[in-house]
Amino acid sequence: MEGSAGNRVYVVDDDEAVRDSTCFLLKSADIATIDCPSADAFLEVFDPNVAGCILLDLHMPGMSGLELLELMQSRGLKTPVIVISGRMDTVLSDLVKRAGAMAILNKPSSDDELLALVKQAFSLRGT
Repeated sequence: MEGSAGNRVYVVDDDEAVRDSTCFLLKSADIATIDCPSADAFLEVFDPNVAGCILLDLHMPGMSGLELLELMQSRGLKTPVIVISGRMDTVLSDLVKRAGAMAILNKPSSDDELLALVKQAFSLRGT
């Protein structure tokens, strides 16, 4: 983990290039990141007591992003989640929103839009 203390962003995506570029962008804005190549890897390191948010890809091998969202919702976890997907349709978008995602971005997204949503997510936690 790198960046300023306090808030952190979990970048959960099976695509290494996407994780690397997203982490680079966030670190350049002095935001701490944790790189997670899968939902299972995320669950191993996630600390719901530390302020931050989750950038979550939907389409991953093993547990999908939607399954992870539903699991978090069933456990009552309130960490803001921003879903990022290259394949989104209306039905999937509705499922993601019902599962508790605060926002949905299409891949590729603009750096400014991503950073604005991360800062919005931080403010939701009162940080």
